[in-house]
Amino acid sequence: MLLNGSHPARSVLRLLMRRPWRMSLAVTAFAFKEVPLWFLPVVTAAIIDLVAADGSVTAVLGWFAVAVLLLVQNYPNHIIYTRNFMTVVRDTGAGLRNALAARLQSLSIGYHSRVSASIVQTKVVRDVENVELMLQQVTHPLLSAAMVLIGALAMTAIAVPQFLPVYALAVPIAIGLRAGLRRRSRARNEVFRREMEGLAARVGEMASLIPVTRAHGLEQTAVSRVANGAENVRRAGLHLDMLNGHVASISWVTMQLLGAGCLVLAATFSLTGLLPISPGEVVLLSTYFALLTQGLTQLMMLIPVGARGLESVRSIAEVLEEPDIEQNEGKRAVDTVAGRITIERVSHRYHESETEAVREVSLDIEPGTTVAFVGPSGSGKSTLLNLVLGFSRPTSGRILLDGVDMQRLDLRTARRSISVVPQESVLFEGTVRENVAYGMGDAGEEQIIPALRDANAWQFVRELPDGLDTVVGERGARLSGGQRQRLAIARALVRDPRILLLDEATSALDPEAEELVKEALGRLMRGRTTLVVAHRLSTIRRADRIVVLDQGRIIEQGTHGELLKASGRYAQMHLTQTETT
Repeated sequence: MLLNGSHPARSVLRLLMRRPWRMSLAVTAFAFKEVPLWFLPVVTAAIIDLVAADGSVTAVLGWFAVAVLLLVQNYPNHIIYTRNFMTVVRDTGAGLRNALAARLQSLSIGYHSRVSASIVQTKVVRDVENVELMLQQVTHPLLSAAMVLIGALAMTAIAVPQFLPVYALAVPIAIGLRAGLRRRSRARNEVFRREMEGLAARVGEMASLIPVTRAHGLEQTAVSRVANGAENVRRAGLHLDMLNGHVASISWVTMQLLGAGCLVLAATFSLTGLLPISPGEVVLLSTYFALLTQGLTQLMMLIPVGARGLESVRSIAEVLEEPDIEQNEGKRAVDTVAGRITIERVSHRYHESETEAVREVSLDIEPGTTVAFVGPSGSGKSTLLNLVLGFSRPTSGRILLDGVDMQRLDLRTARRSISVVPQESVLFEGTVRENVAYGMGDAGEEQIIPALRDANAWQFVRELPDGLDTVVGERGARLSGGQRQRLAIARALVRDPRILLLDEATSALDPEAEELVKEALGRLMRGRTTLVVAHRLSTIRRADRIVVLDQGRIIEQGTHGELLKASGRYAQMHLTQTETT
């Protein structure tokens, strides 16, 4: 579902026409239900002329029966219209959210590191809601004004065709007012949206930093940051409100003047005899013009809603048109993974960075072996893991999986054989069972429980109030750090990966929890190709190879014993950590 941010109105029409039969039925039902609006003035005019000419009561009752029939049919047709049109609107909203979710999953990790999660949430929730509101609130008055215009023109052409040019004044005046205000309305809506996204980002930051804020007594600083964002939103919103106020008042005054002018003109023609217009026809013409100007006024009043909705379409299009996606379509699918990783002269530079995070790195990692990466902060350890996982692409060089360049592989299929245990385990609001079996819909207790045992997690899970069905809270808030990490290890074990990536998986734990996690990791790593980023050297002594990085380059590699004997950088790091402990 692609949107064009440069032409949001066309994009909205394309969205609606994705269900042509429902839209056709909705518009047809709307046309029938709106018949009373433009035909009742004919009934009124006929009855007035009957009274003026001393007509019969029977004729009056006949026109009354016509009016009743027209009014009663409004109900079933309105229900048909609502059912079909709102189905299209709700389907469009759901489709937009699904398209956003799918696109967000295909965008690169680089995109997600640049864009706040709160802004993404605003686009999926608020902007799609604005589009739905626009469709609900604008479409009915728009169709109603169109039906009244068609009916008024048709009936006037039959009754008093000489009066048609007067109607022609209203539409171009309304269009002119709309065109004159469109640019300013778009600009102010865009400013307001940007400020809202900025506020959402600050609120998201505040929520995630509350432990840090409270620990350092920085509550007022956090409140001030949000208050600055709220002030920007207030100022931008007030400017937008003032513009909308000008639009509403100018529209109402202009259309009311036209309505009053039409009544006076029709009465003048009738009194002077310039046109053969009866008293009933004076009422008919003025009523039609009043309906027409009322409809156009309603549309003008809805300019703010429409402008906000179209700005939300542009906001959604920013995601759907974002080019920074991970290209997997049409590439070779990976059915099985042996686990051999070859890194050939790989370098990587982050966007807008002047230096390379990884420089000319070459490694050949045999299946089933464990390779650990150590070095100071910023040495390129985590960047290498991201490159192997395909989250980042080499600026130069290449990475091979089982002898095949990963650029030629569908990484989505390759990652089914890869598991990652990060420093901070990621759990979602759900049960232990759901978190461990995430993405493994067919995983039963016969798979989950052994995984929990191997992860040293089964004992504490059994003691939870509802066992496997205990809800862990948002991001696992009801569990300790060690418990969350062991559930993450159980999740990896259930998947039975061939390649395992551990990114400082024990660095945030206390000694007791660390021992339990290290024991569980030992079981998880057995027989699997494992890449480890470690801060504590004690956790990687048994690695088949330890790679020491500095400023993105490999400066040493070997086993723990070999590197100690070499008395190089690793030996210095080991000595420092030994002394501090």
